[in-house]
Amino acid sequence: MEKDIMALLSHNEKQFSKGQRKIARYISEYYDKAAFMTAGKLGKTVGVSESTVVRFAAELGYDGYPDMRKALQEIIRSRLTSVQRIEAANEYMNQDNILSSVLCSDIEKLRTTLDECDQEAFNAAVDAIVSANSVYIVGMRSSTCLASFMGLYLNLLLDNVHIIQDTAASEIYEQIIRIKPGDVFIGISYPRYSSRTAKAMRFARDAGAKVIGITDGQGSPFVELADILIFAKSDMVSFLDSLVAPLSMINALIVAVGVRTKENISDTFKRLETIWADLAVYENAEEHSDG
Repeated sequence: MEKDIMALLSHNEKQFSKGQRKIARYISEYYDKAAFMTAGKLGKTVGVSESTVVRFAAELGYDGYPDMRKALQEIIRSRLTSVQRIEAANEYMNQDNILSSVLCSDIEKLRTTLDECDQEAFNAAVDAIVSANSVYIVGMRSSTCLASFMGLYLNLLLDNVHIIQDTAASEIYEQIIRIKPGDVFIGISYPRYSSRTAKAMRFARDAGAKVIGITDGQGSPFVELADILIFAKSDMVSFLDSLVAPLSMINALIVAVGVRTKENISDTFKRLETIWADLAVYENAEEHSDG
């Protein structure tokens, strides 16, 4: 489980040396800035040596200073306002090459997600979706696009999929009022976590449905609500969240469900291709190539 660095700072305060107390006070007060500082810069800011900062991270139980800084970056994502995010981004993003900064960050999150993925949880989620009487999918705020994408494709594979619309709070419960044992509820949320999604998950759990949470890690409120947890790393990119890894994880879930229901896929898409052609849903590539 991820270490709660703020709790560690408070718990170990009396054991710190004078220099370590300076570091702890600065992190506690300016965690949004410290999260993107090098060990040397943090040491210079508080008036201690770089080696003191490195030893401080080890004293808290981290593998090194980068590990401690990563822990800080994880907690600030759910605490910062959009304005604070923009200010924090200026500390670590290469302003002269934003394209490279963003794409490299996305690649890193994909690698981390792959390295840390729980195959058993993934398989359990696929089993639950395939065997469900009905599947309800909820994602709000920035996660709305993830829920819509997942719902679009699962709806082509299964005949019992409901995408819950992000409307007034009371209307959300009206859309899931019939959820019951044998059903599956999929909640998707990333920092800053949607309280309405969490409340809807709790409602589904209390109704006896199996709850799947797609989120970023142990710091998510979904940990206490979901029967099955699927973690995919997101990242703070200035005022927005990168959802590349979560989308890739959802792609994998959809493909896995498709493999499990492959006997239905061929017939479904044959019918769809006929409908799409009749309605001219897509541009005709042959007509364009002739021109």
